[in-house]
Amino acid sequence: MNPRWQQVLRDYAEALIFALILAFFIRSFVVQAFKIPSGSMLQTLQIGDQILVNKFIYGVKIPFTDITIIPVSEPEHGDIVVFRYPKDESKDYIKRLIGLPGDTLQMKDNQMYRNGEKLTEPYLSGLPPKNFPPLQNFGPITVPEGKFFAMGDNRNNSSDSRYWGFVDRTQIIGKAWRVYWSWAGPLDIRWSRIGKLVQ
Repeated sequence: MNPRWQQVLRDYAEALIFALILAFFIRSFVVQAFKIPSGSMLQTLQIGDQILVNKFIYGVKIPFTDITIIPVSEPEHGDIVVFRYPKDESKDYIKRLIGLPGDTLQMKDNQMYRNGEKLTEPYLSGLPPKNFPPLQNFGPITVPEGKFFAMGDNRNNSSDSRYWGFVDRTQIIGKAWRVYWSWAGPLDIRWSRIGKLVQ
């Protein structure tokens, strides 16, 4: 082969390897893309939203493990997080954190209370239940150490901690950051949602 073409191929190969390493680094430590498949977080997140999740904000982990090597910050009330579903860790869920370790939670007539105080939740969708009667009363319960209580903003249509229990700290992948793309249908792009901050 012509030495000039050998050099060109070598340069392309090096650039490709570098790009793959960089992509692996970013996905492992910084941000990761996720797609919203259900309406459990309406109206905050729409079905078809594609979001970027900040993985760095809760600490740097060794890839493919739950071992944090550089702690950064801890999840806070109201954070919208992606986590591995406690009943099947091959699935990723996204919900809002309502209870942190040590919190006492209670729901009375579909109203949430935390540590005895009524929560103001302007993000709730208010949509009526579709598939099953929602659990509107429970507790009081205390969130154990290292655990979190997560609920959907579409409270009447969300499978969440009311039904399957707490989320372990090690199961949290990251905090939802921005919508980078949004499909309303096969040829219907929600342009107004692109770049929207998730909060």
